[in-house]
Amino acid sequence: MNDEPKPVIWVGTSRADVRALPEDVKDHVGAALTAVQFGRDHPSLKTLSGFGGGTVREIKANDPSGTYRVVYTVQFAEAVYVLHAFQKKSKSGRGTPKEEMDRVHTRLAEAELYHAEHFGRAG
Repeated sequence: MNDEPKPVIWVGTSRADVRALPEDVKDHVGAALTAVQFGRDHPSLKTLSGFGGGTVREIKANDPSGTYRVVYTVQFAEAVYVLHAFQKKSKSGRGTPKEEMDRVHTRLAEAELYHAEHFGRAG
């Protein structure tokens, strides 16, 4: 565990997307991200498959209005990058829709570039 929290860096529209979520979902996401900032686990965290190495994870949150996911990466020692937030539309199937995965891949690449520019190295 860390004594100092890692900063959260929001990629693309992820901050606005999280702010648009229902209040109880935002509270849940906030608690989970706080745990991540301090290097702790949270019950709603899960590794997102398809990225290798387990550095891309998701926060799962449910609400009467639906199921939500917030995807972030811990690939970098200096910061937590929030990559995407969305409502899972499909009730059938456990996989994340391709368009959402494509957005995560794109934003992960953006995070890698940002990190290299601001911290002097890639993950």
